[in-house]
Amino acid sequence: MNDATRESPASPGVIPAPRSVRESARPGVPLGADTTLWGGPGTGTAERWLRHTLGPALGLPLPPGADRARGARNTPDRVRLLIDESLRPEAYVLDADAERGVEIRGGDPAGVFWGAQTLRQLIGPDAFRRAPVRPGATHTVPHLTIEDAPRFGWRGCMLDVSRHFMPKDGVLRHLDLMAAHKLNVFHFHLTDDQGWRIEIKRYPKLTETGSWRARTKFGHRASPLWEEKPHGGFYTQDDIREIVAYAAERHISVVPEIDIPGHSQAAIAAYPELGNTDVVDTLSLSVWDTWGVSKNVLAPTDNALRFYEGVFEELLGLFPSEFIHVGGDECAKDQWQASPSAQARISELGLADEDGLQSWFIRHFDHWLTARGRRLIGWDEILEGGLAPGAAVSSWRGYRGGITAARAGHDVVMCPEQQVYLDHRQADGPDEPVPIGFVRTLEDVYRFEPVPPELTPAQARHVLGTQANLWTEVMEDRARVDYQAFPRLVALAEVAWSTLPAPAERDFADFERRMTAHYPRLDALGVAYRPPAGPLPWQRRPGVLGRPIEGPPPNV
Repeated sequence: MNDATRESPASPGVIPAPRSVRESARPGVPLGADTTLWGGPGTGTAERWLRHTLGPALGLPLPPGADRARGARNTPDRVRLLIDESLRPEAYVLDADAERGVEIRGGDPAGVFWGAQTLRQLIGPDAFRRAPVRPGATHTVPHLTIEDAPRFGWRGCMLDVSRHFMPKDGVLRHLDLMAAHKLNVFHFHLTDDQGWRIEIKRYPKLTETGSWRARTKFGHRASPLWEEKPHGGFYTQDDIREIVAYAAERHISVVPEIDIPGHSQAAIAAYPELGNTDVVDTLSLSVWDTWGVSKNVLAPTDNALRFYEGVFEELLGLFPSEFIHVGGDECAKDQWQASPSAQARISELGLADEDGLQSWFIRHFDHWLTARGRRLIGWDEILEGGLAPGAAVSSWRGYRGGITAARAGHDVVMCPEQQVYLDHRQADGPDEPVPIGFVRTLEDVYRFEPVPPELTPAQARHVLGTQANLWTEVMEDRARVDYQAFPRLVALAEVAWSTLPAPAERDFADFERRMTAHYPRLDALGVAYRPPAGPLPWQRRPGVLGRPIEGPPPNV
């Protein structure tokens, strides 16, 4: 390494922090009207993305260039993309040299794509716009070499579109924001008590009736405020195909969630026979208009099983993901306890109680999905009663469910609500809009560690990764989702991607320094993030009741 070159973990302001950066004081690589873009076999997604994103942003045509292996000269005005099988999956090396141009090598197509995301950051905020703001300007990539690879294979974000519906264009934008931060799993929460959001052709009432509610609680469920107008919407199957294809172009896997057997009032409102008709007049039920956990749950009948098999059959035709999320959380047992039919089912199956009935429901779909080459994943309540070997767990009530699952040999996604539920408030000040839950600052999320120390190395290998969860009861529109997600989702992305030291040893000051460079990128993207100094006047919600929880969250 000569005197003009230095090693730095993340000095160019790249987020998530790369594993290695070697910078040089020598001139960088100019990108201008003569810059060409060449993509080798397997790099098509990154090539298309660069041409359709950087091209309009910088006003560059980026015509196809020649392959150096076919006799083309080394020139500084070229960007080359290629697969390097010596690198691990999702890894990449980015070389920027004033004499040779820019080269991105990836261990697979995803690695090349993540390298392209890093290139965009190196160019600067102008690269994050949709049209050039400095026409004719030359943008320069610093002279450096970056070697990088992710820590976890599951780097996710869950978006709840049931409580508040996000139209398709908002979902596509959300996927772009995920890709910009190298997040690769989109957990799509499609059904709940407050709305059913996906077209199922054999059951049209799920969207005709189940996707709309008459009004909506504004604020926490104890709030006296209501928005007195219908709220709803749903995605057609072609919308879903578009979302899945758009995500795949960005190397993001879409994991759909259909919540069973609880959180099902919207489905029961559409098809009353799904409910516990011997104890509740299900014909009188409507899609729920408030928040919390509804006591209206699916009846443990063969009819309900066949119905949801039909739902999942259509789902499998739309989502190619390895995992299918079945929810399985917060299933109220009151109706089952009062239902003669449910009690008879418990006796017939030889179960101990209503908890066993919920486990029977989940195990049925565990085996059903396994038989079709898919893997069930559910919230950590599904551990109660046992799972098939391939099933995985989203550990949300704390670390404990994930620890239990990993010790039993099940794969785990760590997403404890006390740490990475981004609906929780970001500060304890009076201006924080609709304050929910514990205070989770940017630094708190940055110091989150997905692998608990109680796990042995062999058990820790069952931790697939982590995700942040965005529950949208108090996020009525895209701007509110932006505010709750950013900048904390950026910190989660670094936790999921980068190889960081122990939480107490992490250099948060360095992360803040890089965020200073990153905020203008978010501005260019139009992200309505929470500013470091606090909410802007139009981001506040004075008088709207929240549910703040005081003190530090329990580490459970």
